[in-house]
Amino acid sequence: MPPPLRIFYLTSYSPVEKSYGAQLRTCQVASALQTFGQVDCVVVNHEDSHLAGPRPRSPVAVQREIQLQPVPPRSLWERFRCGVDPRFVNFHGHAVPGPERSSVLSRLPDYDLVWLHHLHTANVFGQWSWPRSVLDLDDIPSSFLRTVRQNAPSLGKRIRAGLRMPVAQGRERLLGERFTVLSVCSEADRQCLPSPENVHVIPNGFERPSQDPVRNLAVPPRIGFIGRFDHLPNSDGIRWFIKECWPALKRAAPECRLRLVGEGSHKVLDRPLPDVDQFGWLPDPTEEIASWSAMIVPLRLGAGTRIKIAEAFSRKCPVVSTPLGAYGYDLVHGQELLLAGSPDSFANACVSLIRDPAAGAALADRAWRRFLAEWTWERIVPRVLETAEDCLRRSKAESKPGPTAKAAGICEIR
Repeated sequence: MPPPLRIFYLTSYSPVEKSYGAQLRTCQVASALQTFGQVDCVVVNHEDSHLAGPRPRSPVAVQREIQLQPVPPRSLWERFRCGVDPRFVNFHGHAVPGPERSSVLSRLPDYDLVWLHHLHTANVFGQWSWPRSVLDLDDIPSSFLRTVRQNAPSLGKRIRAGLRMPVAQGRERLLGERFTVLSVCSEADRQCLPSPENVHVIPNGFERPSQDPVRNLAVPPRIGFIGRFDHLPNSDGIRWFIKECWPALKRAAPECRLRLVGEGSHKVLDRPLPDVDQFGWLPDPTEEIASWSAMIVPLRLGAGTRIKIAEAFSRKCPVVSTPLGAYGYDLVHGQELLLAGSPDSFANACVSLIRDPAAGAALADRAWRRFLAEWTWERIVPRVLETAEDCLRRSKAESKPGPTAKAAGICEIR
């Protein structure tokens, strides 16, 4: 019997359960890869933790956590390259310390497969080429910049995003040169990349409950939002909702309360507001979400797909979302959720679900059936394994030797 495959998993997020966002995707992929081989995980991040309180259980053992260090002030030439050169990878402002970088890169030849979550994770090592690799590009940088150019609150941010888009698109055109295989969250994202033939779709999803969810709507009615509020798309979306949608909603439904769940919720508002409850991180928000008439996803910035959509569907909670918030899920307004792009239509959609719980329940039931068919973790595992198998086939066909410091194209970080 051949030895099990050895898989090196590099991520910027610790793969923990009972989390949300990118951490949940990391957790899902790590769990799936463990059915394929032995997974060694290394986490690189400039934050001590993404979660408050005790860290939840991880499905895979984390061998080490590397804290990134700030990059020293760049020269004028480096600043120029950062803005115009798609081959310049040292543009994030942080890098892996030299000894830890050397230690990690020297281990790459020992593995059959290297899986990297997010382009940032690869770039902070200063390495261009990653043989036998899968890059999980869950957020396409140019797509994110496009939303900032369209919807950022300040003119300066919109202009800067527009200037940065061409070089981001240039970097994306070169991804096939750097990595063996790519993965994205949706077919729409796959079509955004210039060479989709080596790009796999691994959807975002959520854990299937052990039993069918039971709703317990609160009186007075509640609508809610869940996510990390230090994440720009979330904080921007909630501020937009409270400024543009909340007043009209309150005029139509004066008793309604807005519930904010997630790390940083106490800091997202400039001052406390009546009828807005901020809970921070909840280890298990099941009962809280069960009391909501709707989960709102008022996002105007971002890329990839929002795991909170799959989470709401998994809990049979009706959803009101902007079109961007539901991007990549192939959903129909009035079928699985309500879509609203303007402040008035968003507020009216929330009010309609508050006033007609039966319509909301029917909406959520149809979304629940789609969730079971497409977005449980069990449905996603085969996509992960197909991506890994394709990477191994392509690597074998190329018949290239394992990476060395010269052959791997390591870029010096200064």
